[in-house]
Amino acid sequence: MFDLLIAGLINGNAYALVALGLSLVIGVANVVNFAHGSLFAVGAMVGWLVTSSLGMPLWLGALAAIAVTAALGWLINLVAVRPFAGKAPIAAVLATIAVMIILDNLTQIVFGPEVRRFDSGLPDITWQIGGITLRLIDVVILVTSVTLMLVLAGVLRYSKLGRAIRATSQDREAAAQMGVPVARVQSIAFMVSAALGGLAGVLVAAYFTTIAPTQGFQIGLAGIAAAAIGGLGSLLGAVIGGLVLGVAEAFGVGLWGDSARQLITFGALLLVLWIRPEGILGKKTVRREPLTGTFFAQARPVVMRRWQVAVLIALALIPTIPGVFDGYAVQIGVQILAFAMIALSMTVIGGAAGQLSLGQAGPVALGAYAAAMLTKDAGLPFLVAAPLAGLVSAVLIAVLNAPSWRLSGHYPAIATLATGAAISAVLLVATPITGGGSGIAQIPLPDIFGIQISSTTQFYALGLGILLVLILLVHRLGRSHLGLTWRAIRDDEVAARSAGIATPQYKSLAFGIGGFIAGVAGAFWAAQFGFVEPKIFNPNLSFQIVIIAVLGSMLRPFGAVLGSIVLVGGLELFRVASETRLLIYGVVLLLLIWFRPQGMWTLPLPFARLFRRADAGTPVVAEQSASAGLVGTLTPAGRARTGAAERTGPAERTGTDGGEETRS
Repeated sequence: MFDLLIAGLINGNAYALVALGLSLVIGVANVVNFAHGSLFAVGAMVGWLVTSSLGMPLWLGALAAIAVTAALGWLINLVAVRPFAGKAPIAAVLATIAVMIILDNLTQIVFGPEVRRFDSGLPDITWQIGGITLRLIDVVILVTSVTLMLVLAGVLRYSKLGRAIRATSQDREAAAQMGVPVARVQSIAFMVSAALGGLAGVLVAAYFTTIAPTQGFQIGLAGIAAAAIGGLGSLLGAVIGGLVLGVAEAFGVGLWGDSARQLITFGALLLVLWIRPEGILGKKTVRREPLTGTFFAQARPVVMRRWQVAVLIALALIPTIPGVFDGYAVQIGVQILAFAMIALSMTVIGGAAGQLSLGQAGPVALGAYAAAMLTKDAGLPFLVAAPLAGLVSAVLIAVLNAPSWRLSGHYPAIATLATGAAISAVLLVATPITGGGSGIAQIPLPDIFGIQISSTTQFYALGLGILLVLILLVHRLGRSHLGLTWRAIRDDEVAARSAGIATPQYKSLAFGIGGFIAGVAGAFWAAQFGFVEPKIFNPNLSFQIVIIAVLGSMLRPFGAVLGSIVLVGGLELFRVASETRLLIYGVVLLLLIWFRPQGMWTLPLPFARLFRRADAGTPVVAEQSASAGLVGTLTPAGRARTGAAERTGPAERTGTDGGEETRS
């Protein structure tokens, strides 16, 4: 028992260092840095190079890791955070995800992906204290971590830099008006944060004596969980959250095995957020959520006429003609359709209701497993099992996310990340029902009206049919009263709530419908592969879904299709450079976030501004003012006196040049 406690405290100290860095950045820049785990891996590999490869002492390896990661922290702030200052935080969040992809793959290219031994060079000295065995590396980690935390606390409390950091964290604009160089303070915060992550990488590698460049992602997620448990932006809370998480993991893994680690991590996070929404030591302050109506304010989606939609559908049907494309190309098309279905769920959750889900792999997993069991065990046909799987996913996601509507700021998005990861973890440990790590195999092929779907071309045709039905569903929802209510919440939740709209219930409904769409997509996924297992539906898949949806544009269903074409098809274009294709893709992704953050299915910003000037003096038609009418009153000129309409871009036009337009 005491050995587990010591192991938990040591792991907890590593988590605390990572969480400290994350909380420092969140407090200063209001951004969750998803590249922080990558810095952990970079620090570990630099430490390995200096100590194990070059034979130098551990302290020199730690200093080298601190120097390299601090420089990378400065660079991350420069390219991924500072360009989006004053904009919706989702842009910076996506940019840090792009940097995460770049750093992870660059580290593997430089050092190689294999696991290697980390030799700290410390003598093998142990002490027996009351039945507890302590190694020298244990003492080094504990002393180093505690010393660093005390030094950081002293700097923040008593130094001029510390006062500047605290002032920027409390009120950035007020600090700037008082002469605080907030840009420089933010750069320093990123450097200190990155250095803490790099040092944690060296200490953890020395403790476990092995390291791989791929380990940073999971540590980064654990750090986010620890920071949220303690309270985002609270440095003392980050320390407490890291220690609590480390001890809980140590005892949980000791009792139930390593397969329960992820469930303990994200289950503990959800439990804390449900009981105390702001975390253990977090303050009850409301900050902007990562995705809000302001993110779409300047965007004008591409509007298509029906004949243009028909042309696109006709082009999409070409791969169903035998002999036009080879089997591999059609298989890529099937993958594009599958990811487009999943990303379409984000059009409802994000584009319509203005919410950000970082755990959308969860409802996909629920749909895939439900469909697998309904077709294999219950013998139901695919056309019956798929919508039932969607309903199962919708109900469970709505129920699991319901307690999160009391949260604000970054917490709702982090709660969705935890929910998605927890679902995958439950599927892993529920072996009697889900098969555990072995998953469910030999899922029957779909049978559509007596025709068994077995060839790649047939799966493409089935996927295209499902996607078109789901696009029509989302399109009709967007034009309904429900869609207008969602947009009112998206554009200005405070005004919508003041007008009597039950925003938590409507948010829950959006997640439920998004869960239904993702569940149906999961059913298609399971039928296509004939096999499902929990590790398929990891947080990486959730990040891919968000990237597809945002890059394509969440304002229109066809944005999800375009984003899927770019992500899935783009990776195939880079396949000629197999070792560097993900690195190239990360760079391209970062460039797209810089120049087209509202998505590719929108007009370029100069054209959007031109349309807004052209629309400025025109009366607002009924459809334009519908969402505004939910939260305000229209004057004869069509301007909303109060509510969301004052803060949104121009509404879409319909039938303005003799042709009927459709929102697609």
